[in-house]
Amino acid sequence: MKDFFGRLARSTSLLISRIAQLYHPKTLREKGWIWGSGLGTITLIIILYFIGVYWSSVPDRFNVRDNTRNTLAEINLEPVTGSYTTTTLLTVIETLLEKPGGYLSNDIMPPSVFLDNIPNWEFGALTQVRDLARSLRNDMSRSQSQSLENKDLAITEPQFNYSNDSWIFPSTEGEYYQGIDALKRYLSSLSLQGKTNAQFFARADNLRDWLAIMEKRLGSLSQRLSASVGQERINTDLAGDPDAAQSTSTSDHVTVKTSWLEIDDVFYEARGSTWALIHFLHAVEIDFHEILKKKNALVSLRQIIRELEATQEPISSPVVLNGGGFGIFANYSLVMASYISRANAAIIDLRNLLSQG
Repeated sequence: MKDFFGRLARSTSLLISRIAQLYHPKTLREKGWIWGSGLGTITLIIILYFIGVYWSSVPDRFNVRDNTRNTLAEINLEPVTGSYTTTTLLTVIETLLEKPGGYLSNDIMPPSVFLDNIPNWEFGALTQVRDLARSLRNDMSRSQSQSLENKDLAITEPQFNYSNDSWIFPSTEGEYYQGIDALKRYLSSLSLQGKTNAQFFARADNLRDWLAIMEKRLGSLSQRLSASVGQERINTDLAGDPDAAQSTSTSDHVTVKTSWLEIDDVFYEARGSTWALIHFLHAVEIDFHEILKKKNALVSLRQIIRELEATQEPISSPVVLNGGGFGIFANYSLVMASYISRANAAIIDLRNLLSQG
């Protein structure tokens, strides 16, 4: 540890000394007009700008079925029930760490430190990863409440819940890769014939429990997006239960508005969340196909996917527009909220279908 800090101090001192030499009047005269006129600094800024633009590009969507088959083929295994959901979860978290620029949420150096859209996108996708990992550990891999949890998933779930912006000691990436390794072990055990210590139970109640979590996530995102223009809402916190109570009293009317500094943050968080969710739902459609078919719920699931896919349409403006509800300028947040709200309503319908006998 002492050697590490010693090397870090020497490197920092050397860097400061080098910068001082570059901008010393004598050096500027020797280098000529390029450095003397500041064009060297401008060139560096331009390079950092284009690197930032490239790193801010959102990863393309992948084919869940093909990705699972290719991943398992590399380790000479065939897909079984649960393989698609597990492999998709694995690919999504790996994509967050290995996309252009890598994982940016914990970077402290330019240009990453000046980027905020892609870190918010990462956080939205990471939230869905955490929810599915928790459901996989607590529900989908267990036959009943008294059954033993899988030891690899017991490692995966807390590792993915480690702080999303830790730069070092330990780094976020290092902790997430430990979770990835454990998830790979579960996937391998799941697909090996004769091994019964790893299971995936495609039951209606397991799927319904995960959808309940998703319903709340999307509901929250929809509310935050809709608040981009500011709204006065009726307080419905205790609606529907005459005996309900809450910790502290609140007004009957609540004014909700997302700060203009956070509008693009919420928008990109929603984009990341729905990006991950699209892949997870495609995987669920395969692994839970028989249950969904029996409940006549395949169409409902596909409608949810279609609504969420609309949230990934290309953005034609360099900034997130925030016009009034019926103003002359578009409001990207309200459009996004519309798609998410419709998907959320379809999720409620799907959960009702799954609860029917």
